[in-house]
Amino acid sequence: MADQTIYGAVARFSSPEALLEAAHGMREKGYTKLDANTPFPVHGIDEALGIKHSPLGYLVFLGGLTGFVLAILLQWWTGAKDYPLVVGGKPLFAFEFSMPIIFELTVLLAAFAAVGGMFALNGLPRFHHPLFNYEGFKDVSNDKFFLTVEAKDSRFDGEETTGLLRSLGAEEAVLVEEEA
Repeated sequence: MADQTIYGAVARFSSPEALLEAAHGMREKGYTKLDANTPFPVHGIDEALGIKHSPLGYLVFLGGLTGFVLAILLQWWTGAKDYPLVVGGKPLFAFEFSMPIIFELTVLLAAFAAVGGMFALNGLPRFHHPLFNYEGFKDVSNDKFFLTVEAKDSRFDGEETTGLLRSLGAEEAVLVEEEA
């Protein structure tokens, strides 16, 4: 039989307002490893959970910049150095004639950086999440709102954390196990 370890505490709320209030309350108590699961986007939840801005934009910019530089180098090398050929009196290298390739390679590498960065930053692919072990979690796709406190949090104590979640208005607060 597999060893069972605690993943964290999950609390169910009936409204987005109750979820936001509980998230603010948990942050005020010093909890930092929080997550929310909702059936639709909830305005202000990122701030309430203390989620910082994603570095994905920087990765996309670096991917686009790399594509831009590589496209210029490709056009310059092939047209002016590797195979210099004057066609119709055009110069061996000119930005005007290189713009389609520059644009396409910039967009292509930026898109690759966006998709690859999204997978890496989100820890994907992940085929199973410990919250799926909680029977009541199926309500997240319908009409319930869930706040999770991970056991990795330095302030986490199973009984104390679930009690605090209940005192903040949770309909139900339980500990969720994950298989080790």
